[in-house]
Amino acid sequence: MKLSLVIPVMNEADNIKPLLDKITDDLNTIEHEVILVDDGSTDQTVEMIKQYASPQVKLLILNRNYGQTTAMAAGINEAKGTLIATLDGDLQNDPSDIPMMMQKLEDEGCDVVAGRRSKRQDGVFLRKIPSGIANYIIRRSTGVYLKDYGCTLKVFKKDVAKNLGLYGELHRFIPVLAKMHGAKIIEVDVKHHERIYGESKYGLGRTFKVVSDLLLMLFMQKYKNRPIHLFGGIGMGLFTIGALINLYLLILKLGGEHIGHRPILTLGVLLVIAGIQLITTGFLAELVMRTYYESQQKSPYTIRETFIGTKVS
Repeated sequence: MKLSLVIPVMNEADNIKPLLDKITDDLNTIEHEVILVDDGSTDQTVEMIKQYASPQVKLLILNRNYGQTTAMAAGINEAKGTLIATLDGDLQNDPSDIPMMMQKLEDEGCDVVAGRRSKRQDGVFLRKIPSGIANYIIRRSTGVYLKDYGCTLKVFKKDVAKNLGLYGELHRFIPVLAKMHGAKIIEVDVKHHERIYGESKYGLGRTFKVVSDLLLMLFMQKYKNRPIHLFGGIGMGLFTIGALINLYLLILKLGGEHIGHRPILTLGVLLVIAGIQLITTGFLAELVMRTYYESQQKSPYTIRETFIGTKVS
């Protein structure tokens, strides 16, 4: 199987037939499968898929709504293709861009080709501006310089897609997750259409979720394999400041001053306690990290290639 197309859908009944027709027309020269993941639809989405699905279409029906990230992970786990493409089921992404992206992946020798919506057909204030702000923050914070993190249309090599570790609401951070695995990523302009049927599942509230997910990504990027460096460093800093404050107050006490009424005493004690707690958290995080790798026989590194020389001297 050359290509697996993974499409999470939720309440997209009116889009199913035109979506499947367009995929058939645009990818008729490529051996492919279509994996539709129904993420808890409450309309006729499942019935429409069953009515119009061809033998190349596989439908995964989740027992409830888990969110786009989990639905995408379920589809990727089922994928059999050497390349895996993801796109939304609302017809705003265009399947006709996929052959170009596959060719780009081969020509550039990269692992991921990410779509960039060059002429985005969305509202300015509720979609474009919040998305632009989020994209800027992610770029500056993670060092992965893409212009459009929110475009679902991407093409991956199979080994990259299946090792992303998608949980929660991390689909926006797929390029960051791929980069953490050493993947080479390029970005290309793709078409973007205005939504015709159904209602958008995105809103301003998602911008706030991005901030919390970004904090997780920064931790995963920098401290996943050495959490004691984060918690221990901050903890030692707070403990040291608190200890110096308490030492200063002790000297004043020995000099005959009354220190019980001074707010700085409370601050010193709190800093010492907070420092000890953070250091202890660092130890526990280290144990959890080691248990994660050792219990599953996982390695904290990935070997891209092994080469054995054949030249005879």
